[in-house]
Amino acid sequence: MFTHKNKMIASTLATMAVMLTANFAHANTDELPEMTLYKDPNCGCCTAHADYLKENGFKVKMVDHPNIVEIKQQYGTLQGASCHTIVMDGYVIEGHVPVASIKKLWAEQPDIKGIALPGMPYNSPGMGPEKKGSLKIMQVSNDNSVTKIFNVE
Repeated sequence: MFTHKNKMIASTLATMAVMLTANFAHANTDELPEMTLYKDPNCGCCTAHADYLKENGFKVKMVDHPNIVEIKQQYGTLQGASCHTIVMDGYVIEGHVPVASIKKLWAEQPDIKGIALPGMPYNSPGMGPEKKGSLKIMQVSNDNSVTKIFNVE
């Protein structure tokens, strides 16, 4: 039987649970925000990466841009450049980054600009068959440097 004190404790715990859920809703990778993928109008591998992301539950809006270097300069990913740049709720994702690293970025919400898979590795999503453990996903720091490993996939 619940006493008045027990009811108050239960009510307080329920309120705290709702608040914690609201504060950490961003960590739910089932509710990732829409991404905007900037690409060269003639790049097929960018479209293949977008298709890969969509197949894995991401909402992707593709934007063709005639000078993709401008986008990389604008978002600070030039040091880790690949063929396309993705913007997702304040984070930048450069290149053919696998979904696990994107979900890790979203779940952890680190104080960085974003992540990058420099170049166009053949064994990355959208480029060819993935070879697990061979892709070094780099951290794009707030100063635009790309020197630390964020994840290995």
